[in-house]
Amino acid sequence: MDKDLAGGRRDFGGRDRMCDVICDEPTLLQAMCRFGIPLGVGERSVEEVCTAHGVDAGTFLAVANFLRGGAEAAARWAEGVKVGALMDFLERAHDYFLDFQLPMIRRKLLEAMDCSRRNGVAFLILRFFDEYISEVRAHLGFENGRVFPYVRGLLEGRRAADFNIGTFARGHESVDRKLQELKNIIIKYYAPTDGAAGLSSVLFDIFTCEADLHAHCAVEDALLVPAVERLEREVTEREAAGAEAPPADGTDGPREEKAELSEREREVVGCVVRGMTNKEVAERLFISVNTVLTHRKNISRKLDIHSVSGLTIYAIVNGLVKLEEIDV
Repeated sequence: MDKDLAGGRRDFGGRDRMCDVICDEPTLLQAMCRFGIPLGVGERSVEEVCTAHGVDAGTFLAVANFLRGGAEAAARWAEGVKVGALMDFLERAHDYFLDFQLPMIRRKLLEAMDCSRRNGVAFLILRFFDEYISEVRAHLGFENGRVFPYVRGLLEGRRAADFNIGTFARGHESVDRKLQELKNIIIKYYAPTDGAAGLSSVLFDIFTCEADLHAHCAVEDALLVPAVERLEREVTEREAAGAEAPPADGTDGPREEKAELSEREREVVGCVVRGMTNKEVAERLFISVNTVLTHRKNISRKLDIHSVSGLTIYAIVNGLVKLEEIDV
C-alpha cells in the first residue's frame, strides 16, 4: 500500500512506475541489480516488475524507502520485509563489494598514482587501501560464514544454541569509516604530477563506495536485524508448540523435499545454458570466476545434474530460458 506522509512527500509504493522510482532515487539502480532486477522495466509498476523477476515487492520497497527516507521509513516498512528476499539482496551486495567495486578502485589507484616505493606517499596510500580491503573481507566474511548461514537455518526452522541476531547487532559496525580517512589523505596530502583527472575519478569512486557501504550496513541494522528477531521469535514459538517449520520462502503449505536453487544460482544456470564461459558469467553478474565455480558446484549438488545438456533441459522446463535462446 502506498503511504502518504504529512510533509507531502510520499513513500514509493507498489503502484508507482519503476522507471519513475529510479529517476527519483538513482541510487536504487544498485538496489535493483542486487535484487536481480534488470533494466528494461518499461511502463510497469514496482509490483509488476518485482513479480516478473521473482522478487518480493514489499522487501524491495522497504529497502527503497529506507535508502531514501532513513529510519522513519524503515519503521513504516520493516514489517513487510521477507527475510529470504533481503538475504539474497545482501549476499549480492557482498559479491559486488568484494569482487567488483573494491578491486576496481584499486586498479584505478594504480593507474592514477605512481605507487612504487619511489613515491612514498602513493605507496603508503595503496598499502592503506589494501589493509582496508582486508578489513572489509574479514567483516563481510563473518557475515557470509556465520550470520547468513544462521539466518538461513532459521528460515528452515533451525535455531542455533550459541548465536542470535542480537549478538551480531551489538558488535556490528559500519565498514566505511576508513574510506573517510583515505579520501581525506588523498585530498590533503597527495599532489599528482600528472593524471589529475584519473585521480579525481577514483576519488569520486571512493566517495561513492563509502556511501554505498554505509547504506549497506544501515540496511542490515534497520531492516535485517528486526526481521530476524521476529523470525527468531516465530521459530522459538513453533519449537515450543512442536509445530512444523514453514517453507523458507515464507509461503504456506507443505515444503518440497528437494533443494531449491537461489536466485543467483538460477541466474548462473541461465547464463551457462546460453553458452557463456565462466569468465563471461562472472563479468555479466559482477562476481568473480571463483564465485561462479562455487555456484556451479552447488547447482550440480542440488540438482544432481552435471552436464550443460542436463542443465539446459532443467532451465527450459523451469522457465529460466526459452528454447529459442539456446544454440542447438
